[in-house]
Amino acid sequence: MAKAKALRGLVLTMGYACLAIGLFHVLLGNASIPGAGSAGATIDSLGRFFGAIFAGYGLAWLLAARQSPIPATAVRWLAGVFLLGAFGRLLSLAVDGWPHWFQVVLTAVELVLPPLIFWLADSEEKAVRRQS
Repeated sequence: MAKAKALRGLVLTMGYACLAIGLFHVLLGNASIPGAGSAGATIDSLGRFFGAIFAGYGLAWLLAARQSPIPATAVRWLAGVFLLGAFGRLLSLAVDGWPHWFQVVLTAVELVLPPLIFWLADSEEKAVRRQS
């Protein structure tokens, strides 16, 4: 049961955090990116677009959290997308070098959380099966 509660808390946290971060990028554009400065209208437009997509990603996490039990397949897919983002950051590091320190912290979070989520993904489904 503790794993199921941890999963629910983590899925809700992912949902609200991604929604907030996405909306932050939509509203602030380039100003939301540490070290970006004035990157121009094209990058601002791209950032706001991806911010909207990230807000939608957060809503997908929240949709998963509203289900009972939380569907393991959906959680694994969402965590996989998050991990893919970390791989994108690692590719950027390899190609273009070290980004702003805050981006490095985000990369670490994006590498650490998915394995934890994969491990917890079916905990609510298992808890429901045990109760029946």
